[in-house]
Amino acid sequence: MTHPTDTDQPAAQIAAVISAAMAASGAGGRSPTDTAEILAITDAMVRLLIGLPLRSDGQLTIKSLAQEAGLKRNKLTHKHTGLKDLWYALVRAQHGRPHNVDGLHKKHEELKAKAQALREERDDLVLQVQQLVRVVQVLELENEQLRQSSQHPVILPLPRR
Repeated sequence: MTHPTDTDQPAAQIAAVISAAMAASGAGGRSPTDTAEILAITDAMVRLLIGLPLRSDGQLTIKSLAQEAGLKRNKLTHKHTGLKDLWYALVRAQHGRPHNVDGLHKKHEELKAKAQALREERDDLVLQVQQLVRVVQVLELENEQLRQSSQHPVILPLPRR
């Protein structure tokens, strides 16, 4: 089995592996109930491995697989042990995470870095505003002092509005 890369279509590869496993196991001699369960389990495997769960939390566990397939967990652990083993092999092959999770983690890290940069910029702007407020206050005081001291011949007070 090959490891899918970011440029491959992981859903198609996963579905091909699961279909091959179903064909190898052979559907002959199985009851319609068993066939329906196998189909539900394999469909659930594909949905979980590509990161698009419908009925479960999306974790790559037997419990989530059974929930996603709409079956009890013992159907996987006792009845369809071959599918359980296939599930564990597929999960190990992709390091225990759905394919879309890697992209989400990367996006999350980018957004965290951007948020940190914005926080730093905000803090810098707050300091600049505080400094400007102090400068304005000092200039207002100086202006008021100049208005009150009309003794200086060069400085003419501005008319008030």
